[in-house]
Amino acid sequence: MERTLIIVKPDAVQRGLTGEIIKRFEQRGLRIIGMKLLQVSRELAEKHYDVHRERPFFASLVEYITSAPVVVMALEGSDAIVAARTTIGATKPSEAAAGSIRGDYALEIGRNLVHGSDSVENGELEVANFFAEAELCGGWARAVDRWVFE
Repeated sequence: MERTLIIVKPDAVQRGLTGEIIKRFEQRGLRIIGMKLLQVSRELAEKHYDVHRERPFFASLVEYITSAPVVVMALEGSDAIVAARTTIGATKPSEAAAGSIRGDYALEIGRNLVHGSDSVENGELEVANFFAEAELCGGWARAVDRWVFE
């Protein structure tokens, strides 16, 4: 089972979309193994966005993600990275498919509601950045799992 980190960003929390976003991942079949509401520290934001450190938008990413509370989730499932990113939609909302989170609720790239890990390696790294292993409930089975996973 792959793991991915999902961040329900400040704009989604402020707009009251947290429940809808969680619902979409659960309905997709991904299993929540960790979830919490938190105010991201500057240190954690810089660590999370380190890959963008040399880009001109790095400072605005850090400023934005630390501006208000977020909900972070660790999800697990078969092909969790691709499943989550498809559910989220393209980074640029105007290019996101209808039915995706961004396609349905976002207009601008700087307010695109949700982050999802972009690779298996980053999924593991990002989950570890936001959750201690003791905070995760991985490997538990839902009654519906036999209808989701082969």
